[in-house]
Amino acid sequence: MSKPLFMWAGGKNKMLKHYAPHMPLDVSSYCEPFFGGGAMFIHVMNRYKPDYARINDINPDIVRIYECIKNELEPFTARLNKLESQYLPLEKEDRKKLYYEIRSEHAWDYEKYSNAEEAATLYFLMKTGFNGVYQLNKNTNGRYGTPSGLLNQKDKVYDRDVLAWWNDALKKTDIYSGDWKDAVEDISEDTFFFFDPPYRESFADYGHGFTDEMLIDLISFCDSKQSVMLSNRDDEEWFAEQNHTMDYTHFDITYTVGRRKKTEDGFSAKKAREILLYRTKADTGLENFLVDTGA
Repeated sequence: MSKPLFMWAGGKNKMLKHYAPHMPLDVSSYCEPFFGGGAMFIHVMNRYKPDYARINDINPDIVRIYECIKNELEPFTARLNKLESQYLPLEKEDRKKLYYEIRSEHAWDYEKYSNAEEAATLYFLMKTGFNGVYQLNKNTNGRYGTPSGLLNQKDKVYDRDVLAWWNDALKKTDIYSGDWKDAVEDISEDTFFFFDPPYRESFADYGHGFTDEMLIDLISFCDSKQSVMLSNRDDEEWFAEQNHTMDYTHFDITYTVGRRKKTEDGFSAKKAREILLYRTKADTGLENFLVDTGA
């Protein structure tokens, strides 16, 4: 059992039950080129135990976290534990002050860090920042600028067991950082691909836009594969116009990360609808599907 290392806008933890009837029977090779928080990766690694996995994200700072957990776990956790020990004894106002001091240091003085220290500092900020939002600001040097979160952690900032699971899972995983096309080159034909690109008309692109033209190119690639899933915001007519031959399904979702919609009674999570394009040798349904990630 495990869960993503951090909250991530658009993360797929709660979506796995909808994917259940369409998951492949088996997976020996897995590729996820829009990685983010990696909820599907967790499920695939736990359920199928593939011989090989390849992950990619265009955000090099997020990728650095995964690389350091894989290759530099000791210095990564040493820095993380130091920040945690400074943070936990403080009252909320002092925690907030410390958060912004660390965020400023990460933005402007990061060159003094080692590779593992920079990754661990960002991870600490993401664990204590606002509700899974990944924001880049001009006043933070174009680097992580998310405001502080609730700052109500009691006895830990991060889960040691989760970090240990990721360290083990990433040992047989190649980690890429760049365009999705680079991540799919020279990989076996029996690979199961899962694509979760930025939603159409989404403003949450984490500093990297993804146009309709790019999505059309991705759909064309997916349409040539035998084991593939592609998720996005629902627009059945638009996706039908792309003349792909994949099956598809729809389901309602609730955005649980980021800012909530203001109502007369306070704030409510935003409702939306998602489409899943897929071509797989499907499993037999929900009764055989075990969700291996935490909520």
